Amino acid sequence: MQHRLTPATALLLTVPPLLWAGNAVVGRMVAPLVPPLTLNFLRWALAFLFLLPFAWTLLRRGSPLWTGMRRYAVLGLLGVGCYNALQYLAVKTSTPINVTLVASSIPVFMLALGAAFFGQRVTKRQVAGALLSIAGVLVVLSQGELAHLAQVRFVIGDVYMLVATALWALYSWLLTQPKDPPEIRSDWAAFLMAQLLPGVVWSGLFAAGEAAVTTQEIQWGWPLATALLYVAIGPALVAYRCWGLGVQRVGPTIAGFFSNLTPLFAAIFSAAFLGEAPRAFHAAAFLLIVAGIVVTSKR
Repeated sequence: MQHRLTPATALLLTVPPLLWAGNAVVGRMVAPLVPPLTLNFLRWALAFLFLLPFAWTLLRRGSPLWTGMRRYAVLGLLGVGCYNALQYLAVKTSTPINVTLVASSIPVFMLALGAAFFGQRVTKRQVAGALLSIAGVLVVLSQGELAHLAQVRFVIGDVYMLVATALWALYSWLLTQPKDPPEIRSDWAAFLMAQLLPGVVWSGLFAAGEAAVTTQEIQWGWPLATALLYVAIGPALVAYRCWGLGVQRVGPTIAGFFSNLTPLFAAIFSAAFLGEAPRAFHAAAFLLIVAGIVVTSKR
C-alpha cells in the first residue's frame, strides 16, 4: 500500500541519489583500473558477502526464495545485472554531463511505463512535476547558461545510459507488485538477498563475456580496493535498501523524481573535488527539483 510522502520517506529517498552520485564519480575514477562489467560483478559479489551474515537462512532448502525465483531472477537482471553495468559502460565512452542528462529522463520513463503496463493514471500535476524536475537538471548541466546545452554531443555511452534508465524504471515498478512472501517482504536483508543471488549470477555471466573480448587487465591495489568497498556498501546495499523501501511507501512515480537529485549531488561533489565553491545555479536547480517532487506528491 502506498502512502503520502512524509519527511522521513523523503529523507529515505534522498540517500540513494546522494550515494549514486558518488558511484558515478568513483566509476569514472577507476575506469582505467578495471573493465566496466567486471567492476559491476566485483561490486555485487562483495555486497553479497557483506549481506550473507544477515540473510543466509534464505538460501536454505525450502526457503520461499526458490519458489519465487522467476520474479527475483528478473529483478536481479534489471537492478543488479544490467543497470549499473550499463552505467559503468556509459562512463567509459561518454562524458558525465551526457550521462546525467540522459538519466534525468527517469521520471518520464516512470510515468510512461506506469501508464502503459501498470494501470497508473498520469495527471497534469505529475506532468508539471516532471517538467520542473527536468528543468532543474538542465540548470545544473548548463551551469545556468542554456547555450551550454547546444555543445552536448551524444555517443554510444549515452545509448547505454538510455537503456539503463528504462530498465531502472521497469525495475522500480516491479518492486511495487505484491508478489513477495511475507518472510521476504518484511525482512530488508532477505529482500535484498533475493535479488542479489540471481543478480550476482547475471553480472558474473556478463563479466565472463567481457573477459573473452577485452584485453584490459585489472590493476589491483588500494585505490581499486577502496573504491570496491564504497560501491559495494554505499551505492549497493544502503542505497538499494533505501530505494526499495521508499518505492514501496510512495510508489515509483514519486520516487523517480528523487533520482534527479543525483546530478545535483554530482555537481556538488565535483565542485568539492575541484575546489570550486557552489554557485547560484546549484541553489536554483535544487529548488526546481524539489518543486517537482512537491507538485507531484501533493494530493
